[in-house]
Amino acid sequence: MQSYTIGQAARLLGVSPDTARRWADAGRMATHRDEGGKRLIDGKDLAAFSVELAKGGSGEEDVSYTSVRNAFPGIVTAIKLGDVAAQVEIQAGPHRLVSLLTREAVEELGLEVGMEATARVKSTNVHIDRV
Repeated sequence: MQSYTIGQAARLLGVSPDTARRWADAGRMATHRDEGGKRLIDGKDLAAFSVELAKGGSGEEDVSYTSVRNAFPGIVTAIKLGDVAAQVEIQAGPHRLVSLLTREAVEELGLEVGMEATARVKSTNVHIDRV
């Protein structure tokens, strides 16, 4: 399972690293330390926290989150696989994006819940790039 540093988690959640550290210190975000003592967040825990945060708000002032060239970096929060098609959900800061794509594309990208990914939006299409 992929793990994220506090800085990476902050970027994916659309907040400052200081805010992410405060949430971790307060026990809102589960963390663990690697062999070098660096604090990390498991991808599945970060995915669950990002969904919870989007539903309930941060309790702080709203953070402005903008896209550059319609790219939304975030974390995969859900994948539903069918025989041919798939549905992938990404939480990008306060934005929840859902893309319908082929099962083959999901498998080729190796997408999993908790993985960092970028949703690219053009018109009514959402494309997923693996980071």
